[in-house]
Amino acid sequence: MDQLNSLVIAGKSYGSRLLVGTGKYKDFAETKDAIGASGAEIVTVAIRRMNIGQDPSQPNLLDAIPPSKYTILPNTAGCYTADDAVRTLRLARELLDGHALVKLEVLGDPTNLFPNMPETLKAAETLVKEGFQVMVYCADDPIQCKMLEEIGCVAVMPLASLIGSGMGIVNPWNLRLIIDNAKVPVLVDAGVGTASDAAIAMELGCDGVLMNTAIAHAKNPVLMASAMKKAVEAGREAFLAGRMPRKLYSADPSSPTTGLIGS
Repeated sequence: MDQLNSLVIAGKSYGSRLLVGTGKYKDFAETKDAIGASGAEIVTVAIRRMNIGQDPSQPNLLDAIPPSKYTILPNTAGCYTADDAVRTLRLARELLDGHALVKLEVLGDPTNLFPNMPETLKAAETLVKEGFQVMVYCADDPIQCKMLEEIGCVAVMPLASLIGSGMGIVNPWNLRLIIDNAKVPVLVDAGVGTASDAAIAMELGCDGVLMNTAIAHAKNPVLMASAMKKAVEAGREAFLAGRMPRKLYSADPSSPTTGLIGS
């Protein structure tokens, strides 16, 4: 895989820099079709909300998104304490036969779903010590992101704006500070509303984007998933290409000014 396409997390390379969730779709068939259209290889699953084997009497999400095809990323959505998050991921490890790669999120408020950073840091320490490879949803705080990296998290995932808000990237300056200081992948998590938001995140230098609501709540989720795939790829290409400098009142004709007819 080349520099454009390869996302490396915990030593494993992935061909897509778009990660997607599995909640909020009308059924598993739509979930399967949208994820397929997204090109994502890492798919996150809320252990407290989705059945991946906890209840044998109910449809199993893993029949629609098999672990043989996708890297399943169990997450702790709905957890408000470090203890609950750790317990949830221990259960996920059992259900997924020792799977170590997980997404940690510890929420502080049920209304805005902003992360509780003291509890997040506490849970991260415990999980890393227990051998989990922790990708972590966090505030867009450069200091706390660095703390999570130093604990041993394999990726930091600052929010662009509130979960499910679709407000896009409200503080690009903080994201740049986090990106410039990080030695692990930085992925935007939460707040993306449409394809241009994903492209901007990638143009800023993010290593990837994780989203769920922006696709699942679109009028046509499968088509939006396809759009997000292209946006992430285009944003990555633009970042690698390097944009032209911004200039105020400094015209620079794109056509030659010599050799013109009549001159």
